[in-house]
Amino acid sequence: MSFNISLSGLNAAQKDLDVTGNNIANASTIGFKQSRAEFADVFSNSVFSNTKTQVGSGVNTAAVTQQFAQGSLQSTSNSLDLAIKGDGFFVLSPSENSLERTYTRAGAMQVNDEGYVTNSNGDFLQVYQVNDDGTAKAVSLDSTIALQIPEVAGKPTATTAVTAALNLPASATVLSAAAFDPTDSSTYTNSTSAVIYDSLGQSHTLTQYYVKTGATALNSTWQAYMYVDGTAADTGGTTLTFDTTGTLTSPSPAIATTNALTMFTNGADQTQTVTLKFNPATQYASSFQVSSMSQDGATVGQLTNVSIGSDGVVAATYSNGTTTKLGMVALAKFSNPQGLTQVGDTSWKESQNSGEATPGTPNSGTFGSVNSSALESSNTDLSSELVDLISAQRNYQANSRALEVNSTLQDTILQIR
Repeated sequence: MSFNISLSGLNAAQKDLDVTGNNIANASTIGFKQSRAEFADVFSNSVFSNTKTQVGSGVNTAAVTQQFAQGSLQSTSNSLDLAIKGDGFFVLSPSENSLERTYTRAGAMQVNDEGYVTNSNGDFLQVYQVNDDGTAKAVSLDSTIALQIPEVAGKPTATTAVTAALNLPASATVLSAAAFDPTDSSTYTNSTSAVIYDSLGQSHTLTQYYVKTGATALNSTWQAYMYVDGTAADTGGTTLTFDTTGTLTSPSPAIATTNALTMFTNGADQTQTVTLKFNPATQYASSFQVSSMSQDGATVGQLTNVSIGSDGVVAATYSNGTTTKLGMVALAKFSNPQGLTQVGDTSWKESQNSGEATPGTPNSGTFGSVNSSALESSNTDLSSELVDLISAQRNYQANSRALEVNSTLQDTILQIR
């Protein structure tokens, strides 16, 4: 029996050395979680045994459990490097269409030859599909998709509205609307212009002409005309009426709309119309001023940047100023993460002991936030592991000595004559 007790002690010490050595070996592994060997004594008992004098039967390895304490975050220069500050796990899939899921804390990501974001093992990072406002359409692991960085140019957007904030001079001379000629500056009071885009992304110049056509004790009237690339975009213009405080009273709402832009000859959509919105338009005793001029269209754009916010939303920015939300990084957590099955490459799979994965979004509950351009270091404490290594070595030596003493005693007994 004493041989078996010492042998169990050797096995336990060896297991402790193995676990400690593995922790030390992975001290620099991104997303690694250190393990701890847990032991229990072996004690045989029966109904008629004398518990006052009974000796234990050695030691047994009860479990090797991983410790999911937060590792420190280290900054990087790669925006696709991700780290979680919380309890969540990144969700991975072995292929872009597979429903098989693995989970990891190692967020060192890269882009493969098809534009998909993967880890070094080739597993695909999963994201939730998002609405225009960046919220997830569905929070379910079955609804996640592989994140793909688009290689095509940013889609152009046809201009539908131009918003102008301007002041028309109250002291302007009244002119005849019938005499208006865009080529003769003496026939209109003021003008300004803005760049707009057709459905193909080609730019055009929208010029606005303002003619003061009347002034009474109660109000003043102006006529606004719109021309695109020198061609009239409306026929009669829009009448603007101001009261004695310089406030625009008509039209209400304060908008003017072009006819269909049938002058396009480049194959663009000729049913496109552009609404001119005055926000605001005033008539004060000052010079003609344009405070702001903006439009909602965009030309063709090239991908310039991919960013990931703390909310996990992945956004692609294009050279035309547009931003497209590609998805939200999917997170998952478990009621018992120590029950996860290790599959290598710093990844785990759910098991019966861990429970099913609970999907969630970044910045919600204890799932944690996503840090871009950062990686989570191993949570191995080298100082503590080196002390454990010495302790395990001493235990091994002590059990070896006990085994040697038992052997010596047996030899002594066998030599009795």
